[in-house]
Amino acid sequence: MDWKVDKGLEGKVAPLFMESVLADALSGRKLGNPLEVSLTITTDEEIRELNRRYRDVDAATDVLSFPLLEYERPEQPENRFPLPPGEPLPLGDIVVSYPRAVEQAEAYGHSLERELAFLIVHGAMHLLGYDHQSPADEQQMRREEEAVLSGLNLTHSPTRSSTPASARGRRPR
Repeated sequence: MDWKVDKGLEGKVAPLFMESVLADALSGRKLGNPLEVSLTITTDEEIRELNRRYRDVDAATDVLSFPLLEYERPEQPENRFPLPPGEPLPLGDIVVSYPRAVEQAEAYGHSLERELAFLIVHGAMHLLGYDHQSPADEQQMRREEEAVLSGLNLTHSPTRSSTPASARGRRPR
C-alpha cells in the first residue's frame, strides 16, 4: 500500500489505522496476487479539483476511486495482464476527503475513525469491481463493506443504510 496524507492533515489520521483498514478490505480476495493500492487523505479543495478534472463534477465529494482494471463481475477482471510471480497487482487509487469525513461522522452520529474506515473500504470495493448502480449491486457492495467494518469492530451506524448522499449516482472511477 502506498499512502499519502496531504499537507495540513498530518497527524490527524494514523497511518497504521489506514493500513489496517485497507489490508482487511483486500484480504482474502479472489484476485490471487498480492494487491497494490494507493490511498490519499486530502482536503475538500483537492478532491473537488480531482472530481472536476476526471468526472466533470465541480463539487467536493467524500471519496473517489480510480480503478486500473475493468470487471465483468466483482473480483473478476475482464483482462488481467500477466505479472511476474509474487508481483503485486495494481488495483488503483483511493482519495478520501478528510473534512468531508469529519462532517459525515457527525451527521451519521458515529466516530471519525468509523467514517474514515467506511470511506476507505468503500473506495477499495470500487477498486475490486463492486458498484452501487442498482439496488442489488448496492446490497452486495454494502454487505462486503459491513463485513470488513465488523471485522475491524467498527459497528454499523443505525442511520447509515445506503451510500452517503454525496456519493449517490456516482460512477466508480
